[in-house]
Amino acid sequence: MAVIHHTTLKPTKLEVLTDWLPGQPWFRGDHRSPQLTKAGGFRLDDPQGEVGIECLVVTDRSGAVPRSYFVPLTYRGAPLDGAEQALVGTMQHGVLGQRWIYDGAHDPVFAAELLGVFQGRAVPQSQDDSDTRDDSVTRHVEDAAAFGSSRVVGVVTVAHGVRGTELALATTTAPDAEQASGSAATGRSGPASSGLGLRLARLLEPVAGPGFAAGDVAADGPGLLGAVTGVWRSGDGAEHRGVFATLRPSGA
Repeated sequence: MAVIHHTTLKPTKLEVLTDWLPGQPWFRGDHRSPQLTKAGGFRLDDPQGEVGIECLVVTDRSGAVPRSYFVPLTYRGAPLDGAEQALVGTMQHGVLGQRWIYDGAHDPVFAAELLGVFQGRAVPQSQDDSDTRDDSVTRHVEDAAAFGSSRVVGVVTVAHGVRGTELALATTTAPDAEQASGSAATGRSGPASSGLGLRLARLLEPVAGPGFAAGDVAADGPGLLGAVTGVWRSGDGAEHRGVFATLRPSGA
């Protein structure tokens, strides 16, 4: 499991996101600079131990109505080849040195581990404590047999909309999971046998109640295979649960 370093970050994550968020098509702020606070999120482990993966929830309080966003990020010790358009910024980490921060939607390591959450093989981790599960992140599966043995070998396309981000994934069901994992780590595509579609919610809505099931996301379109939900807190301390991501067959 990833080790959480309690150290200095220059600039901070929120400072980096303050510059980056207004340029995203799903950002609903006005012309004022965002006023961001951390509202929730979780981490995922890279099996190779090379890439930091964090799924942040941040709330912008610059407008009349606070809005919360789901922002997956990856942290790398060197630039990711071919991902210049996905660079969120760089920062100096007090222990690890310079880190390149990427929009996780464009990083195949993030895609591979988020798929692992849907499959139950990747365990969401606390943002703040090492070796600590985050059980508030929940998977809701409709058809596990349709994707249970899939492994990501590349992100084919990324399409940003006004409310979310659509990822088309190249996947394989080859038994050599190590080969698939290595392909994802480098961003190189391997032999793909099928495809899956991931949708990342960006502008969050507290829609999921205690009895939530994946099929409740009917408005998100047909062919749903599963959903991942999580929690965040509003400024008054109230806890909300909503959909962070959904999974479908490619093209559904």
